[in-house]
Amino acid sequence: MLLDRFLPRIDFDSYEDFMKNYKVEAPEDFNFAYDIVDAWAKEEPEKRALLWCNDHGEEKTLTFTDVSKMSNQVANMFRAKGLKKGDVVMLILRRRWEYWISAIGLMKLGVILVPGTLQLTKKDIAYRANAANIKAFVCVDDEYVIEQMELARPEAPCIEEVYLVDNKDREGWVNFNQEIAKYPDTFERPTDDQKTVGTDLMQIYFTSGTTGMPKMVCHNYLHPLGHIVTAKYWQRVQENKLHLTVSDSGWAKFGWGKIYGQWVCGATIFCYDMDKFYGKNLLEKIEQYKITTFCAPPTMYRFMLQEKVEDYDLSSVEHWSTAGEALNPEVFNRWEELTGHKIASGFGQTEGTVLIANFPWFESKPGTLGKPSPIYDLRIFNNEGKECENGEEGEIVICNIDKEAPIGLFVGYYKDKELTEEAIGTGSYNLKDVVWRDNDGYYWFVGRHDDVIKCSGYRIGPFEVESAMIEHPAVIECAITAAPDPVRGQVVKARVVLAEGYTPSEELTKELQNHVKHATAPYKYPRIVEYVKELPKTLGGKIKRKELREEDERMYANK
Repeated sequence: MLLDRFLPRIDFDSYEDFMKNYKVEAPEDFNFAYDIVDAWAKEEPEKRALLWCNDHGEEKTLTFTDVSKMSNQVANMFRAKGLKKGDVVMLILRRRWEYWISAIGLMKLGVILVPGTLQLTKKDIAYRANAANIKAFVCVDDEYVIEQMELARPEAPCIEEVYLVDNKDREGWVNFNQEIAKYPDTFERPTDDQKTVGTDLMQIYFTSGTTGMPKMVCHNYLHPLGHIVTAKYWQRVQENKLHLTVSDSGWAKFGWGKIYGQWVCGATIFCYDMDKFYGKNLLEKIEQYKITTFCAPPTMYRFMLQEKVEDYDLSSVEHWSTAGEALNPEVFNRWEELTGHKIASGFGQTEGTVLIANFPWFESKPGTLGKPSPIYDLRIFNNEGKECENGEEGEIVICNIDKEAPIGLFVGYYKDKELTEEAIGTGSYNLKDVVWRDNDGYYWFVGRHDDVIKCSGYRIGPFEVESAMIEHPAVIECAITAAPDPVRGQVVKARVVLAEGYTPSEELTKELQNHVKHATAPYKYPRIVEYVKELPKTLGGKIKRKELREEDERMYANK
């Protein structure tokens, strides 16, 4: 067991004990590739690291020894191509098994890893390449990705080579699988100027803000140790048991659930490389492979609930969790009825690890985020900069990061000292997420600062209205936004995806509006209801709220 190398104490008697005494002891030169992957390979050579499958009947199992040796080949290949510590490589690999060996190989070499999603356009790729001086891309065999990459290359002269996985040959591309096979599967840990230390930059996430171009969130080599709390105490993974987090490799959620904390804890990562999400297929995989712990966005739970969940044997799952967005009480209650288990919510940002979650020492309450992680000094502040009392809404702020930098928190924005200083230069970091805390210490989500609706002097959190809407049997999904209004400033607008058997009508709109008036405060009801076939989402299942806000601004600009 590797955990005891980093945690003086692993077991705790209570949440209070956990908050007071949880501590990570990180080696100065910690590197996840050597100190976790290679360490497991040395300690238990046949220990299973990854079980991968897809929609085409393919399946692959990798032990830690396999990952160690193949990542050595990756490191040797990239070093032979001239890459060195501090260079940057982007991986656009969806959920391909090659992601794990590529990421570990890059860490061994000290090359900075940048995950990317399949949705990136030519403009996105060129911007990222030039902004971070990305020298190479490793891509999945996807026609859209290939096309956008080939269009972007002339605009990004920093790109030296592009690699294609899955043993596919294509002009202008390097066959990744064939190429790495040419190199030895041993790699000595550097001791010269190519050696990494914990404070060196390991990974960059591009994340969109409300304005301007995407920010480049920097994490150092200590970051994976911050995810011990994520994996062991929130997702509750178990050594040698299968853990499934549903996420594409381009998102920070992948780091939360499909690599770092899970492998520190010795769990086996299960990856279902789905072509497209269908609730039925996911339920079948959980049943077939006997998953032990599971995490997915609330959206996926909602769609699985459209299937006959009771027809599947899900008894192997000992713990269900969710993150990405707040979980609606209706989904929480229904899932508990069907499985006998509560869903444990977790909350955080790309800039950190799990910040607030439902931990083992207290009951999960429907609709809550849980309680703070021991890693961070979390507080809630109002608009006047004063710390909030229980029941008072305010923004979450991580305090005292200048005194002791929390392991897992980002260390700044790449090549942007001004933005870094603005975000964390004062010794605190404001997440811009609005919450309130109840008398039992649970945190309740209101919405992103940008999403909170200001109508006739009232502040309305979209999550509460969405939860009320979803309680109605006609509604599968709902996204609440603010529509501009000349009299009230803003009014509540609902985009609704209807369940099978329901059709849009004025009568249904009135019924939904009256339902919300009775389920929550009457002034929160949606004055505008728009019926849509689907809501725009990331590959990770998160609703693209910024896109909806921008659509509203265009729609109502001339009205």
